[in-house]
Amino acid sequence: MSDTLRDCPAPAKLNLFLHITGRRADGYHELQTVFQLIDWADTLHFRRRADGRIMHETPLPGVPPESDLTVRAARLLQTHTGTGFGVDIAIEKRLPQGAGLGGGSSDAATTLLALNRLWQLDLPRAELARLGLQLGADVPFFVFGRNAFAEGLGERLQAVDLPQRYFLVVTPPVQVPTVEIFNDPRLTRNTKSITITDFLGHGNYDVFGRNDMQPVATEKYPEVAAVLEWFKPFGTARMTGSGASVFAAFGDRIQAQEAYSRLPEHWQGRICTSLDRHPLFGFAS
Repeated sequence: MSDTLRDCPAPAKLNLFLHITGRRADGYHELQTVFQLIDWADTLHFRRRADGRIMHETPLPGVPPESDLTVRAARLLQTHTGTGFGVDIAIEKRLPQGAGLGGGSSDAATTLLALNRLWQLDLPRAELARLGLQLGADVPFFVFGRNAFAEGLGERLQAVDLPQRYFLVVTPPVQVPTVEIFNDPRLTRNTKSITITDFLGHGNYDVFGRNDMQPVATEKYPEVAAVLEWFKPFGTARMTGSGASVFAAFGDRIQAQEAYSRLPEHWQGRICTSLDRHPLFGFAS
């Protein structure tokens, strides 16, 4: 078997809706959401080491390598399994930080999935997902690898089949810290729980529910509110996660391209295609 795995995608996610249904005694929030995978991704490269060392070859500015989620994921998997292997990790970072797209969590999940194969561990997907929850609430979804209705912290997942669509994702030049939004006293924390049938039976996913974090984020970050306002002529738009990215769905690429052509230059925009499965879905069973 090769000692390298190159060009491993770590795709972004969108929250088609995001309801905060309660706050637990430990301070964490209970939520309900539908996660949608899209084809905008970071790319990771892995080279197996025989000496057990875990090295990050492309650290992000201001992020110590030991704090990077990919390094933490590799160490967690190494400790959990007792393997003697190590790894060199390199990342081509494309997803913006602080955008609500799950970039760091997706990088961690891709690391778990790739090393499961590179280190010849053959751990089941459910075990990798449990490990991933120690790294972040979104990591189990990316390990799960299918579009999903999520509950709890985001780790209780049911696969859902979603139509193929095109999304215009727009990110203003601001980072929104998730913890800041979750800790804001104005955050709605008592949205009534729904069932997966409520969502699937609605028929129009673009207007189902809301993002409970959006009012707080737009109050704190007027740049996010400005993007939502810009989207109004093109239909329903919504913030993903805790922001700052905002998205709208389109039936075809031509419609998405028409909206993209009118995008102000000071915002980052990208037309994305929905995915049914994570590109590394086959790396765990």
